Amino acid sequence: MKDETSLKTRGVRRLAITLASLIVILIPPGGLHFWQGWLFLALQVGFYTFFFAAFLRNDPKLLERRLHFKETRPEQKRFQRLWILLTIPAFILTGADFRFGWTRHWLGSLPLTLVLFGQAVVVAGYWFVFRVLKTNTFAGSTIQVEAQQQVIESGPYAIVRHPMYFGMALSLLASPLALGSVVTLPLFGLLVALLVYRLIHEERALRQELPGYSEYCTRTRHRLLPGIW
Repeated sequence: MKDETSLKTRGVRRLAITLASLIVILIPPGGLHFWQGWLFLALQVGFYTFFFAAFLRNDPKLLERRLHFKETRPEQKRFQRLWILLTIPAFILTGADFRFGWTRHWLGSLPLTLVLFGQAVVVAGYWFVFRVLKTNTFAGSTIQVEAQQQVIESGPYAIVRHPMYFGMALSLLASPLALGSVVTLPLFGLLVALLVYRLIHEERALRQELPGYSEYCTRTRHRLLPGIW
């Protein structure tokens, strides 16, 4: 009970910090009418609350892994630094775009249906990540191979070798559309490129340390995009 309470406390604290940070960096001064941003945040709250509750009840060990952020590998530490350096400006600029109207000035206002489509794709990416986590309890936030870890080949892992990154990339690329800020698409594209960097180094570690992973790679040929790469 004590461990569960500690896990719940840390999870709630992490959720609160993440969402408070998102509000600060995403919503610009005077941004009460930035409905795209508020809807985006509401969906984030809904997803993360559902994620936290589901895994606290059904797979607390996974939740423990997801709350651990300290990397030991130099390339993954580099990834974490670059991720923060790009993520914060990307979301700040979407709010600034709403305030100063860069997308509206250069490309025109995005239709409501297009923004809602972007929001739906963001949620679809979240849901795909959730399915991955339900399939693989060892899918932690850091790159490490545990003593009892096994190769997973079912569910999303039968389609691509890194399905979590596929879901994350889907949400990232849809975020500028969901937030009505097409001009920030290059920054979000760089975040996807960072995921590819992480994926390549993660796969190198898995081939070296996880028994059977190299054989799995021969059976599931594509890393991120089905039929392409």
